[in-house]
Amino acid sequence: MEKQDHVHVAILPLPAVGHVNSMLNLAELLGHAGIKITFLNTEHYYDRVIRHSSDAFSRYMQIPGFQFKTLTDGLPRDHPRTPDKFPELVDSLNCATPPLLKEMVSDSKSPVNCIITDGYMSRAIDAAREVGVSIIYFRTISACAFWSFHCIPDIIDAGELPIKGTEDMDRLITTVPGMEGFLRCRDLPSFCRVNDPMDPHLLLFARETRLSAHADGLILNTFEDLEGPILSQIRNHSCPNIYSIGPLNAHLKVRIPEKTYSSSSLWKIDRSCMAWLDKQPKQSVIYVSFGSIAVMSRDQLIEFYYGLVHSKKNFLWVIRPDLISGKDGENQIPEELLEATKERGCIAGWVPQEEVLAHSAVGGFLTHCGWNSTLESIVAGMPMICWPSFADQQINSRFVGEVWKLGLDIKDLCDRNIVEKTVNDLMVERKEEFMESADRMANLAKKSVNKGGSSYCNLDRLVNDIKMMSSQPQNC
Repeated sequence: MEKQDHVHVAILPLPAVGHVNSMLNLAELLGHAGIKITFLNTEHYYDRVIRHSSDAFSRYMQIPGFQFKTLTDGLPRDHPRTPDKFPELVDSLNCATPPLLKEMVSDSKSPVNCIITDGYMSRAIDAAREVGVSIIYFRTISACAFWSFHCIPDIIDAGELPIKGTEDMDRLITTVPGMEGFLRCRDLPSFCRVNDPMDPHLLLFARETRLSAHADGLILNTFEDLEGPILSQIRNHSCPNIYSIGPLNAHLKVRIPEKTYSSSSLWKIDRSCMAWLDKQPKQSVIYVSFGSIAVMSRDQLIEFYYGLVHSKKNFLWVIRPDLISGKDGENQIPEELLEATKERGCIAGWVPQEEVLAHSAVGGFLTHCGWNSTLESIVAGMPMICWPSFADQQINSRFVGEVWKLGLDIKDLCDRNIVEKTVNDLMVERKEEFMESADRMANLAKKSVNKGGSSYCNLDRLVNDIKMMSSQPQNC
């Protein structure tokens, strides 16, 4: 890819670990292609994460033209910024960011030529149009989740929302094109589980997703062989100009082979688990991690513990310091379970997940089904047990189990007997079936990011389009 140092792109992610990590991967790929990058973080996020991960972020500063810059999110310092306050964060960011973006575009020394923003930043479109630069959205969720978000107004208009009760959860949703035969109420994004169709969370996700059609393009961290039918739906009904360039973690290793693992995490990585894995037999370990945000009750943790212990399988379990909800003293792991764990388990606070998934001792992944984790599992050829928590995770898990046949979906269930059974189904009874399917998809993922593959070509097209975009962008 030809270098043009004068091209300057501002990248603005939502201040959450999964969003920032995905957009940092994109920023690194664009920087490698010779594009100057200004990566924007909110002051609150920068102080919480990047200052504590200085080693992980130092290598970005070695990319010519790469710089970090902070901006306010517009919220008071003591605002909790928790997932349940998500609409407040998005609304505040949408008010706070346009003035800075306009200032960066008009900078006489190094003006921004293109803005790439998280898909929730709808007001950034207004700022871009006002100053005459191109704007591209990056949605860090799956294509299937994006499409379900987009169809929420249609689902409501058809009377298929709100959900009428727990007995209604297995009712099919028929108004999401391409998903009519398998999408149930329980598979819709978690914010759809409300009684009021005017719920602010519900309206926020629907509104921001529909506004994607006004951008000059849409970047998705996925690949054609995985989500081709849904990508076609989005192209035909929402955004014709899609850059499907994933899986980004695999794409980076192809374009920048010397890249080493790094993550913007709140927790120090515990590498001692790798030595423990080295001692375990091949494909004997179930790896358990519920991501960087989800929390669980002490009772739920105990059910998973008993299920894992009774499965008789070795397990590596990531238990973050803030994983267990509850008052002081209620988040302790029972002593009898710790004793049982010593026989076949390893507990860690945070681990190098891509390395763990690639380890020969690991034979399955019990996951919350966040999109980054799902893609990392797909690239590693690792079958999954899905226990989603919120947002897009519900629909991701349905596709993993029902459409892609890459594992088992146990959403809305938390019972030791079910955990025990699904672990054994995945790793013993149906092991060959799931391993064959996972290997096939892993090969397709790697093919997509290698030269000539769909994601490889789409990234080249994205770079060229950024360099060619005029000051009068056309709508997506």
